[in-house]
Amino acid sequence: MSNEPIAYIVDDDPALRDAVCTLLESVAIRSRAFADAEALLQSGVLARPGPACLLADVRMPGISGMTLLERMRDAGIEIPTIVITGYGDIPMAVRAMKLGAVDFITKPLNAQAFLELVQNTLHKAGTGLGPDADVDATLQRYRALTPREQQVFQALTAGQTNRMIADALGISVRTAEFHRASLMKKMQAKNLADLTLARVTIQDRLPKEPTRAP
Repeated sequence: MSNEPIAYIVDDDPALRDAVCTLLESVAIRSRAFADAEALLQSGVLARPGPACLLADVRMPGISGMTLLERMRDAGIEIPTIVITGYGDIPMAVRAMKLGAVDFITKPLNAQAFLELVQNTLHKAGTGLGPDADVDATLQRYRALTPREQQVFQALTAGQTNRMIADALGISVRTAEFHRASLMKKMQAKNLADLTLARVTIQDRLPKEPTRAP
């Protein structure tokens, strides 16, 4: 049925494609996999009506995940896209978000986190709940941070370590770690990838410089 949610997967790794499809089928989510972006674009499925999402590996031979996002943007194709990146490839994920991806997840995939992400994305696609709702909620959490936590938030998502943050702010490493733990909880971030996603989500609404803490 055209209104039944479906997830499209494009990845050049056949083992990963099979694993993802099997995982999605375990929770009754239909899926269709493609070995490369060219096959996906030629299939015409992105124009299919009904709730859907796309899972795309960032690094693929031929048309990369980044180029795929650019082509979709230029063609006016609007389908919620989750990019799959290698561990530590956060800068690439940030770039993908700026090109229109709605979220990203790193390899190796955590089954529970992955399924929750896909289910939430398909739910939003089906209800018409757009990205503005995520932006508003994330911005509200950011504004609830103390001025010092906002400084640490921006430093962390810029790639700085606890030691670098401590030196820059004139505080101890332990204090930097305390602020990090506190802001992670307030931002509902399980890891640095979640925090980076939050930064990208609200980037356009953030002040150029965080409020200075005393």
